[in-house]
Amino acid sequence: MRTLQEQISVVIPVLDAAEELGRTLTALAGAASIAEIIVVDGGSRDASVAIARKAGARVIDAPRGRGSQFAAGARAAASGWLLFLHADCRPLAGWEAAIDRFIAGSADKAGYFDLALDDKAPAARRLERLVAWRCRLFALPYGDQGLLMSRRLYDAVGGFAAIPLMEDVDLVRRLGRARLAPIGATMLASARRYRRDGYWRRPLRNLCCLALYFAGVSPTRIAKIYG
Repeated sequence: MRTLQEQISVVIPVLDAAEELGRTLTALAGAASIAEIIVVDGGSRDASVAIARKAGARVIDAPRGRGSQFAAGARAAASGWLLFLHADCRPLAGWEAAIDRFIAGSADKAGYFDLALDDKAPAARRLERLVAWRCRLFALPYGDQGLLMSRRLYDAVGGFAAIPLMEDVDLVRRLGRARLAPIGATMLASARRYRRDGYWRRPLRNLCCLALYFAGVSPTRIAKIYG
């Protein structure tokens, strides 16, 4: 039997995420490695909270913003390992075995998933390849790939900052290449925003945000610029 220190608390921030949240929670249901699922609501006006509670998740409130919501979920978590997920991303078959292997051999590392998009368009495959290249070359996974780490490591690097944007990049930079590794499983992310904004325009927008962040512009300022 697993001890609590060997189990995972899943933290999912939500804001009007009813369209996708149920599928994500279903994908996690019944996993022996998961001790609890904490859904952190940032003020949803849809059925997100009701969906989370119906699925058996623990719901807490936090100020709007993924950084603040992730940080609040981590503070509330009881397990020795933390898995941070977006509400519209769900792990695919084989993820639990991959996580078990990662936990057994990577106590000093944070793990991320390979990215797949729920779109059959060739543009989605090109974007997936670009993400894989970005991770290999720059050790820069984004939040839609999930992030798994021990509580000890999370606390050692200072956890998520309560910033309105770039919270994933901020934490990954503090972790550094030496403490990042692929989990060996795939995360299926919603392509809704790419279909809406375009497979060229949205990545370019994200790249501009990243460039501003690395140039020293504050996440608060970047959020105001890009809305």
